[in-house]
Amino acid sequence: MPRMSKADIVRDCFAAYRMKDRRLLEVLLAEEFSFTSPYDDRIDRKTYFERCWPNSERIASHVVEKIFVEGDEAFVRYRCLTREGKEFRNTELFTFDGDKVRQIEVYFGATYVDGRFVAQQST
Repeated sequence: MPRMSKADIVRDCFAAYRMKDRRLLEVLLAEEFSFTSPYDDRIDRKTYFERCWPNSERIASHVVEKIFVEGDEAFVRYRCLTREGKEFRNTELFTFDGDKVRQIEVYFGATYVDGRFVAQQST
């Protein structure tokens, strides 16, 4: 079986969220996986699935707009629509160890409802 491209692995991570298929995501993430976002600082795989995976239920759809791959890293920009009607665009940096995702860093973008900007609360 040919190896998947890094871009295909990224697409499959988003597909796992769309299909609510945790098993697929578990296969794609390295055992040493870590996740960083404005809310999380290098949390491990176990904590990621406890804290972040439940958000898959809020997601109505993802649209992957761009993927740039260089070596063992890939940037992806996507739009997400939640079941509550919020739409936002984020960028994520995926770092790979072979054909497994070793790390994801998320950078949040603006949020919209019905096409109108919604200011987010600062913490």
